[in-house]
Amino acid sequence: MAKVEWNDAIKTVSGALVKINKKSQHAADQKMILATHRVAATSSTACNRLYVRGLSAVTRTTPLTNTEVAARARFTAVRAAVATRAADLSKQLADQQAFMAQKDLAGGKKTLKAYYWMVCGAEYDQQHG
Repeated sequence: MAKVEWNDAIKTVSGALVKINKKSQHAADQKMILATHRVAATSSTACNRLYVRGLSAVTRTTPLTNTEVAARARFTAVRAAVATRAADLSKQLADQQAFMAQKDLAGGKKTLKAYYWMVCGAEYDQQHG
């Protein structure tokens, strides 16, 4: 197994370092380089890993389930609602005041964007539930 040692300026690297361009005509020839970092429960220093994967590792082989289709539709609708609500100047002041009122409560959202996602998600669920 290969060992990865990063420069002292880099503490951790996690995620895809190189991705496969699925739209490219050469997608089958490309490789994805994925770096992972985990905090070991032991005193071992081998907590960094690099993986090289081809296109088959990132291409879905099973069809989408109805639950996944519904989740994707909900995400798309809520994302659009969040963007619309954030840009609506007539609601900004009221939204900021409501956000500040719930921010320090237990379970309160800590960012305005997270608050928008909570509110718009609840509205979507109420309409489609």
